[in-house]
Amino acid sequence: MKIAELMTPDVEVIRPNDTLRTAAKMMADLDAGILPVGENDRLVGMITDRDITVRAVAEGRDPDKTTVRDTMTDEVRYCFADESPEEVARKMSAWQVRRLPVLSRDKRLVGIVALGDLVIGAEDPAKEALREISNG
Repeated sequence: MKIAELMTPDVEVIRPNDTLRTAAKMMADLDAGILPVGENDRLVGMITDRDITVRAVAEGRDPDKTTVRDTMTDEVRYCFADESPEEVARKMSAWQVRRLPVLSRDKRLVGIVALGDLVIGAEDPAKEALREISNG
């Protein structure tokens, strides 16, 4: 089995020059806590609801003037669509993350995978990743 079989395809992407209010609205509409940030058909970062609250709101930044670029994490960790669920679970555990963008081998965003997705296809690695993340 490949992670492409478990991931959520058709992920919404936000632009780095969009405002935090736009990002928060997208997250609310999608019922998502994370958005990939894309520019010129490339993944350039990730922004989470935690980034917005801890990096921006807690610092008193104006959500209508602060851009996603100002708050996003630009070190993107990802997996490839043809990787096994076991390998992706190991990466998630090592990086202490609950979600990963999924890229094609030519580095185009094709989906996103969450720990819950791994439970469906590879229960033991997902449990191990969840335990490691919870203990981290």
